[in-house]
Amino acid sequence: MLPDLTGEIAMVTGVRGRLGPVWISALIAAGATVVGLDLKVDDATGLHGVADTDIDRLILMEVDVTDAASVRSAVRRCLDGVGVPSVLVNSAGLDAPPGSNGRNWHFGDIPDAVSGAVLDVNSLGVLRMCQAVGPLMAERGSGSIVNIGSLYGSVAPDPRMYDHLPGDPPFLKPPAYGMSKAAVAALTRYLAVLWGPHGVRVNTLSPGGVLGGQDQQFQDKFVVRVPMRRMATAADLTGPLLFLSSAQSRYVTGTELLVDGGFVCR
Repeated sequence: MLPDLTGEIAMVTGVRGRLGPVWISALIAAGATVVGLDLKVDDATGLHGVADTDIDRLILMEVDVTDAASVRSAVRRCLDGVGVPSVLVNSAGLDAPPGSNGRNWHFGDIPDAVSGAVLDVNSLGVLRMCQAVGPLMAERGSGSIVNIGSLYGSVAPDPRMYDHLPGDPPFLKPPAYGMSKAAVAALTRYLAVLWGPHGVRVNTLSPGGVLGGQDQQFQDKFVVRVPMRRMATAADLTGPLLFLSSAQSRYVTGTELLVDGGFVCR
């Protein structure tokens, strides 16, 4: 049985990312109205997995989480249109899977601009959204913020998982990605203490490796490290999200929920 979010307003960033539609569909299925934010959101076309029947409770707005003015503008539009969000899911993020930009770097040569862009979206973007929405929740006396982290905020990526890929220099998972997700977990703890007395819960949901078009050799290497012997699917993530978003977790705050199949146990 799904948690009941009927009548709740959920704001979700990064809705055109790989996991954005997963969060949207889950929240709508639980009864929430969803305000979806991303850089470009002309309509719901291309939001894979979001059913046509769900679109009536989906409001799309453009926002740039690297721009505080853009964030504040989106929040004002939400207030004017549907009200104060009761749930905020910070899912906007930059990642760099193999071949995504056609350029690999040795560690010492990674440009500041490359690392800075990741940190600006993944860490400061979450901070900006929390700054804009969290005080409204605290003033009202209730709310749930779910910051999307990553397994790589807790453990380092193993370069051997990518050593079968061609390239000179070889592919290297950007260090700023893990840095940014560790920062998100730290921000979660900070805000849980700050806003706990005001009825606002703040938690991190950190998926492990999520199946999504990775080459077979990578998958084989990855699942050897996972006690459950598989990568995560979208269905593995929706329950944890709804748990943290709903009253089912009413005494849970400041935590990082790792949905990793036991990866960090080894």
